[in-house]
Amino acid sequence: MNKVKVNRRGVLKAGLGAAAVASTVGLSGCATSGGMAGSSSKKLGRVVVVGGGFGGATAAKYLNMWSEGAIEVTLIERQKEFYSCPISNLVIGGVRKMNEITRTYDGLERRGIKMVYDEVTQIDPVKKVVMTAKGASISYDRLVVSPGVDFRFETINGLNAEAQKVVLHSWKAGPQTVALRAQLEAMPNGGTFVMTVPKGPYRCPPGPYERACQVANYFKREKPKSKVVVLDSNEKIVSKGALFSKAWKDLYPGLVEYVPNMNVTELDLRNKTLITEVGDRIKGDVLNVIPQQKAGQIAYAAGLVNVNNLWAGVDWLTLESQVHKNVHVLGDATSAASGMPKSGHMANQHGKMVASAIVELMNGRTPQPHMLANNCYSFVDEKNVVHVAAVYNYDPAKKTVVKVNKNAGGLSTAPNELEGKYAIGWARNIWSDMLT
Repeated sequence: MNKVKVNRRGVLKAGLGAAAVASTVGLSGCATSGGMAGSSSKKLGRVVVVGGGFGGATAAKYLNMWSEGAIEVTLIERQKEFYSCPISNLVIGGVRKMNEITRTYDGLERRGIKMVYDEVTQIDPVKKVVMTAKGASISYDRLVVSPGVDFRFETINGLNAEAQKVVLHSWKAGPQTVALRAQLEAMPNGGTFVMTVPKGPYRCPPGPYERACQVANYFKREKPKSKVVVLDSNEKIVSKGALFSKAWKDLYPGLVEYVPNMNVTELDLRNKTLITEVGDRIKGDVLNVIPQQKAGQIAYAAGLVNVNNLWAGVDWLTLESQVHKNVHVLGDATSAASGMPKSGHMANQHGKMVASAIVELMNGRTPQPHMLANNCYSFVDEKNVVHVAAVYNYDPAKKTVVKVNKNAGGLSTAPNELEGKYAIGWARNIWSDMLT
């Protein structure tokens, strides 16, 4: 049987890891062909990937596959299981379970990728070594850092370590997803759920508004006397504004109160009260505070953060750090190109982009620009969904990625169940694309 060669550029341009048509294409099938470790006698070097989320896991897989095993790939991840932020709001709303958004890294190990379940504490870009909490020292030829986001808790007075045990963000899927769900279940009928939306940029722009829908849907079913209050630091709904506003009006009349320009700066934990910068006091039975965000901590420890002391600047042709050579940064931690959201789909695209660039560089070739796609689904109840899609291309004159004209994307006209099926298909396919 003849061996099938994979066209890296074609796959990436088509957005096959997570295209808008993911539910109909069967992505996992095209992602599993060839590339097992050891299949090539030519060895190109070692790449270490830090972070096993949408970006890092995708990068590790495609480095292994597109190099046909010629690149030794090590993926360092703290958790032995992957929890998906997309679909996690449905767990909070009680219509999905945690096991439905949980996956293992077994598929990557079967490919020959070395999994190290540990936390990176230090990176030495001169010696090309990463150090871990368990004392390991791992060398690399090129490094991929995909740390996601951390939170700027210091922007809210009173949100100290002790308060964080009670006032949850639940913005990283996992234990806090379960904990916030438990708080809602324990809340009395007639209680108030108060959530905050941080100033952008933050991970998943429409995510807070989807969460408001899911909590309101739960209240509508089980606790109809209760209320959702959304305190938005921004002047208006950041993404899909008209669609969310209409959903709240049509589906949840009297259940959702949306208040823009409400920047919460203080927490009074004793009285379960949030205080805004102008002195407004909002009391709730359950407080869900999503703080402002920044690049994950390891990006700071490695000296990769150089934009507003918040994000890592990169070369948008290769995703190589603007600070350190041979170190690539991707996903939510980057200082995103104009109009590019911090999203799981985008991180998945970054993973393929960096894999392609590194394979080219290690073969002595010049990386070529890629077209990137993003699609984002939001559930307004348990079945009906709205989406927004966009396409991005590299502009060599500006040396950055720019959004292609509006005709190369799209926005739902109204929530519908068909898009709900697409959304679940998208999620399952992107998990398969990055982890099998």
